[in-house]
This record gives sequence, C-alpha cells and structure tokens, in this order.
Amino acid sequence: MAVENIFARLKEDHDKHRTMLDLIDKTHGDSEGRRELFGRFKTEVTAHAAAEEETLYATMLADPDLRDKSQHSVAEHKELEDYLEELEEMDYSSTGWLTRFRTMKDRYLHHIEEEENEMFIAAAKGLNEKTEKELATKFEKRKPEELERAAD
Repeated sequence: MAVENIFARLKEDHDKHRTMLDLIDKTHGDSEGRRELFGRFKTEVTAHAAAEEETLYATMLADPDLRDKSQHSVAEHKELEDYLEELEEMDYSSTGWLTRFRTMKDRYLHHIEEEENEMFIAAAKGLNEKTEKELATKFEKRKPEELERAAD
C-alpha cells in the first residue's frame, strides 16, 4: 500500500509503535515475549528514526524556520536511543526494568504526539504536495535499509 505523503507514512509507523509499546507493557518478567517484543520495537523504532532523520528532518534542517524543531526532535531520538540501550542491558525481570520502560514509553509517546500535532503541521506549511510524496518515497526506500542495519 503506497502512502500518499511523508506525514501519513510516519503516522502509520507511530501507530504501529503505540501498539507495540502497549503489548510490551503487558508482558511480565524475563519472558521470551518481553524480550522478543522489545527487540522488535528497538529495531523498528531505530530504523524509523534514522529514515525519518534522513528524509523529513534533513529537509526541515535546510529551512531556518524549522531548524529548531528538527534539532529538538533529533535530540529526542538520541534520548530514546539511550533509553533503549539502557533497557537492553537491564535485568528484564526486575521491577526497575518495567519502571524504566514506562518512563521511556511516556517520553516516546510525548515525542510522537509532538511530531504529529506540532512539527508535521509546521513542516507541511513549507512543503508542497510533490515534495511530501517524494519524501514518502525516499522514506520507503530508506526504512528497509535501516531495518537491516538496526537488526545487526
């Protein structure tokens, strides 16, 4: 299914991420399900962030009016990456793991809501329909490459 523009394509991933986060939150202890779901989420969100930065954010960085918003979002991606690394190294059965996971979940949900409700709206004002479609096409090409990289 081809998505018409970059914003719809990114939101599609965000919805998938929300579902994955809810599923992980329902797991218990150091279970195979928790490890598998968390590993899939980490790979998926890492690939998404990289492809997003290389497409939409790169375009936004070139616009002085959007530069601050894109830099803020890149910083939040780094924060998420740090949380994911920390969680991967923690004891999955500890209560501390779930507490830290929920902190990361809250921060990530805040991030994607901010993107959807503020950043995408601001970016859309500076992009025409053709560019939005081109960015979606570039994202579709980059994401599988980034998924491979993130899985390694």
